[in-house]
Amino acid sequence: MATTVAPSATSTALPAGRVDLALAVLRVVAGIVFAAHGAQKLFVYGFGGVTGAFAQMGAPLPEITGPLVALVEFLGGLALIAGLLTRLASLGLAITMLGAIVLVHLAGGFFLPNGIEFALTLFAVAVTFIITGAGRYSLDHAIAGRRAR
Repeated sequence: MATTVAPSATSTALPAGRVDLALAVLRVVAGIVFAAHGAQKLFVYGFGGVTGAFAQMGAPLPEITGPLVALVEFLGGLALIAGLLTRLASLGLAITMLGAIVLVHLAGGFFLPNGIEFALTLFAVAVTFIITGAGRYSLDHAIAGRRAR
């Protein structure tokens, strides 16, 4: 018998496999977005360029936070794509998005190009994976299955 996710008062139950598939799609797409932004910081701007940009935006300790954010976005994005260390990667990504919201985008209002809407969406996705984990279609799940044997 297939496992289902309990229905709420306004919805019907979904088979767990569909929820896992939805988590995988969201995880991979968000991972691509994070990894691409991290790659841009690392391989296009470099640590010097990112440090300078963070200093210009008024980020605290830009010589540390700039390169750190670049690495967290790139490596965290790759981790999301693979579903490896998903909760830990998502925690780092959520923190970077919270920093981006508060330090950079809040002054720009809600809407793009300078507002919080994109960073807020990525923050919500990262928090979702902190709460749910990677789902069945992930390396986290495969590793947990091996340990359970």
